[in-house]
This record gives sequence, structure tokens and C-alpha cells, in this order.
Amino acid sequence: MISVVDLRGQSFEAAAVVPRAELDIEAALPKVRPIIEDVRTGGAEALLNLGERLDGVRPPQLRVPRDVLRQSLENLAPQVRAALTESIRRAHLVHHDQRREEHTTRVDDGATVTERWLPVDRVGLYVPGGRAVYPSSVVMNVVPAQEAGVRSLAIASPPQRDNGGLPNATILAAAELLGVDEVYAVGGAQAVAMFAYGARDADGCEVCPRANMVTGPGNIWVAAAKRSLKGVIGIDSEAGPTEIAVLADADADPSWIAADLISQAEHDVIAASVLVTTSARLAEEVVGSLREQVDASKHADRIAQALAGPQSAILIVDDLDTALAVVNAYAAEHLEIHTRNAAQVARRVQNAGAIFVGPHSPVSLGDYCAGSNHVLPTGGCACHSSGLSVQTFLRGVHLIEYDRDALHKVADHVVTLAHAEDLPAHGHAVALRFSA
Repeated sequence: MISVVDLRGQSFEAAAVVPRAELDIEAALPKVRPIIEDVRTGGAEALLNLGERLDGVRPPQLRVPRDVLRQSLENLAPQVRAALTESIRRAHLVHHDQRREEHTTRVDDGATVTERWLPVDRVGLYVPGGRAVYPSSVVMNVVPAQEAGVRSLAIASPPQRDNGGLPNATILAAAELLGVDEVYAVGGAQAVAMFAYGARDADGCEVCPRANMVTGPGNIWVAAAKRSLKGVIGIDSEAGPTEIAVLADADADPSWIAADLISQAEHDVIAASVLVTTSARLAEEVVGSLREQVDASKHADRIAQALAGPQSAILIVDDLDTALAVVNAYAAEHLEIHTRNAAQVARRVQNAGAIFVGPHSPVSLGDYCAGSNHVLPTGGCACHSSGLSVQTFLRGVHLIEYDRDALHKVADHVVTLAHAEDLPAHGHAVALRFSA
């Protein structure tokens, strides 16, 4: 079911304890590049052909008509609409407080530097739609962009055979609920390419304007397209397989932990579920609870394969300090803390995409209704990167304003440093202003 590794009394390298699932983006690049070039040169017709070839259905048109968006929301089950509405409300509350204010620093008399925060002008938001569909990802992409003040938002999601070649109806309803009326039936690498280059029809009419940035999770083809097009278009990250780590002591509830490990294993056969615990008894009880709960799960085969993979494990360590060293080295996308004084322990974590504190803060809450964002760094990138936020969609721009006296005060230093770097023209540009 899942491997159990007893590390008590042993010396080990924390970063090498649990291998991650293989996701060879480099190997995917040669397959993705022809798709990107096809979109760049072929525009809208190429996108329609790729939908037919790669998604198994040719969209009736690339852009979803507005009346279809409205009808999708009208047809949405009331309880799903209520849940999405509450998710959106909470996400706006949290992301609103992430907005950054303009700030002016007075460096000297007559010398100021002002930092302005300007939103990206246009963003393409990718919402997966393969094995599962994710209306929650619509919320997580759109809300921070809206709070950042992004002027133009467009969503791309794969065409679905059971929805007439349009994206999943619940995704369309979520877009309408959020007020996004520009949605395209385009999936995979071709969606990233569409946002990077834009798309025109055979008559040269613009179907989709190019974007400045693309965000959102996706499969290996989406990640490879992002890597290939980085620089042509801004990206948020290259999302890898989802992962959960749980840090627990002897007081934790084994059935709850098992359920949380299963919840992430449900995503994909290469999803990672890791438990780091100071209690051998808890480890044994979690294994037993996993056996019971997996068998009763809808996606039992997928979950069992993910739990049995090398990327998943239960690690038994000597003490809390060692456990913290392991989870900090692992830098999980999601980290749950099931220990005594969980809030204090959580403050000792340095590397994690999001930290879920205490037994009543499961990852599933963060996926939908915590108010936090669920687009998070994977593959150990949490040691240097953050999840999607308002900041993702903002650019810091400095306004430097010096008067004559302020420039004169520092002119000699500028000239000295310019000559030290053998760039005399830099110094001359300042000295010239005082030569008369």
C-alpha cells in the first residue's frame, strides 16, 4: 500500500529521503515545439485542428459564446453555485489584503524614489480539463488577477466531447460567475502558445489577442510549453505532480491523516503522499486506515498506485526537530501539521507552498474554501517560490526623481563609480549637467 521507512537512530540526508515522481519536461519539449510552431503560423485553424487531434473533438469555435456562458450558469446545480459563490467570496477577502500600496522613500532633500505597483495588462488563465475538471482553479486564477487590477482576462480550457466541443460546463459557469466573458475551448500546450502569440483566422481577423502572461496548473505538456515559451510570455510556474506532506506526532488521528493522504493521491498516479511522524504506533495505524479507506474510494486503483509509488512514504523519525528538518528539506506543495502546539510548530517551517495548521485545516479546505490559493509550487520549488497571489500579477516600477541640488550632491560618487567600472560615458552624462 505505502512504504514505511524507520529512520530512528540513523543518520541520513534529509533532502534525499523521499524521491519525487519523474516528470521529464525536457523530454516533452521536442513534442511540444511543433505544436507551438503550428499555432504560431497557423493561428485559429491550427488550434481547431489540434483540438480535434489531441483532445478528440473539434470545437465548433474557439471562443465560447456569451450566451453559452450565461446558460451554463443558469443550468448549474444550486448547491454547486452556492459553494462556488462562497469560495469566491472568501478568496476575494484573502487576496484583497495582498494588494500593495505605492510608497515613496525620501533619500535626501530633493531626492525621492517611489515604488508603484502596476498590474500586468493582459493575462491568459489556464484551467485543466483532462482526467478531472477544476472549476476551483477558475476561482484561484481569476480572483488574484482581479484584485491586482488586471485589465484583460481570458480563460482557456480543453474542449470536451460531452459538451459539444466546448469546455466543461461547470468551468464555464464559474467563469460567468466571476464575470469573465472571454473563454476559449483550447487545451494543453496549444493554449499556452495561443496566449503567447495570439490567434487570427484565415481572413486575418484577430480571434484571440496575445497576452503578457499565462498562469495556471496543467499537465506535462502545459509545463513544457511554459518552459519553451518563457520569455515570449511571462509564466507563473511549471506545475508538477501534486503532493502532500503531513507532520504528525503520537496524538494525531490516524484516520484523518489517512483521508488527507488519499485526498491528494486521488489526483494522479504520480501524486505524492508523505507522512513524517515521531510515532511508530501512529505510522502503523495510518497504514491500517489507508487499507480500509482506499478500498472504499471511488478512484481506488489510481489512489493505490500513487500511494505505492516511490514518491509516497511514511517516515518514522526520532524527534520533532528531525521531522522538521525532513519537511523543510522536502519543501512540500501542501504541508499539514498534526502535532501538539501545531501553531508554534508551523512557525518553524521554512519551506512549504501552504501550511495547514491543526487537525481541522485539511488540504481539501485549501483546495476550495479556505480563501487561500491552491495554485502552489511543486517539486521542491517551495524553497524559493510562492504560490499564485495578487503579487504574481503585479510589477514593481521605480520612479526616480532628483532635483538639481540632490543630483549635484551625489554627482562625484556617480562619476567615481562609472570610472571604476570603465564606463566613463555614464559619468559624463552626470558631470555634463554641471559643466556650465
